[in-house]
Amino acid sequence: MTLEETYRKAISSSKRLPELEDIILTSPWFSYLYARYVIKGRWIEGEDIIMTNVADSCFYAINAIKGKLPEKMHNMMILYAIKDPNNLFVKDYFELIK
Repeated sequence: MTLEETYRKAISSSKRLPELEDIILTSPWFSYLYARYVIKGRWIEGEDIIMTNVADSCFYAINAIKGKLPEKMHNMMILYAIKDPNNLFVKDYFELIK
């Protein structure tokens, strides 16, 4: 089963499918989507992979947890801000938590 098929199966079931989460955890994007649409909130297990992508981290903050990221992820956003202070996702995140 592909990553996309795994995610679609989770969406169609409308509930967590722990047996498929290892596959979803291979992608920051699908981990964010799983947190937002299946778990409908914070997904601690997915945060390490989500934070590897600045856009997915921003989407996770805005759409899944609806606020400031957990400390480890927030610190990663600070590093992204130092690396590229003009990044729109970084700007959106820090605007969200003002």
